[in-house]
Amino acid sequence: MPGSTPVSAPGEELAAQAALPVPAARRRRPRWQRNLGLISSALVLAAIVIAALAAPWLAPHDPYVQSLNDRLLPPFFVDAERAVPSHPLGTDNLGRDYLSRLLYGARISLLIGFFAMVVSGLIGTVMGVLAGYFGGRTDTVVSFLVTTRLSLPIIMVALAVVSVFGGSLEVVVLVLGFLLWDRFAVVMRSATHQVRGREYILAAQAIGCSVPRILWQEVLPNVLSSLVVIASYEMAQAILLEAALSFLGLGVQPPLPSWGLMVSEAKEVMLFEPWMIMLPGAAICVLVLAINLLGDGIRDLTVPEGRA
Repeated sequence: MPGSTPVSAPGEELAAQAALPVPAARRRRPRWQRNLGLISSALVLAAIVIAALAAPWLAPHDPYVQSLNDRLLPPFFVDAERAVPSHPLGTDNLGRDYLSRLLYGARISLLIGFFAMVVSGLIGTVMGVLAGYFGGRTDTVVSFLVTTRLSLPIIMVALAVVSVFGGSLEVVVLVLGFLLWDRFAVVMRSATHQVRGREYILAAQAIGCSVPRILWQEVLPNVLSSLVVIASYEMAQAILLEAALSFLGLGVQPPLPSWGLMVSEAKEVMLFEPWMIMLPGAAICVLVLAINLLGDGIRDLTVPEGRA
């Protein structure tokens, strides 16, 4: 009718509303930006990795050079009058620069943690994926091996093996790698068992794909998120075990600057110079905490929205 207001269709109104700009306050940031634990742990871990890689350029002194005239110098935050600017974190009981040994010790911890995680991850992932996919006797054998491994105390077996074969970097990596695969096997078995009946697995089987191809291209990519979370936990566990073995004198041998070995060397003067234990102990704590928080953050990103 003349003079009447034109009425728009409901679909046109919805389209017009959708075209309006969304206020900045109502926009939801990506999930990783809302996870403060993931961001902070990633930054801390990246800083430690960069410091370890750049240790030859960041370290003010050679971590192996001894100077008995400069032994047990305090760091600047303990005694500013006795502190020496060239040794900002002091020196140990042999006069070696503590900051340099901390930087090079990060290399040892990251190296052992990473390669022990790789060795244990390869063993546990293969066993878990095979057990979860085939089931039956394969699952029974893998479950028996996991039960046998869980009945063995890690630290006692590691002490026995290292005491027999000697404490070296390679021995510690292999011992920890062969003792930390059980969680990989259990988690990968469960995750593979959940996906083996999915449509894409059945379709790959129907068109005649080989078992290695199905496991590599269909199963493994869909259980990768669980694998990453377990890998972060096992890496932190390997770093702690290496520090414990080095503290007991059966891990990394001197003069390598291991954080656990630095704690062991400082226990003789811990009542008089407590900072010598606090610095490497705090470094181990920060590194392990950053790795664990990073794994938790990755887990939160991989689960469906609202279930993190």
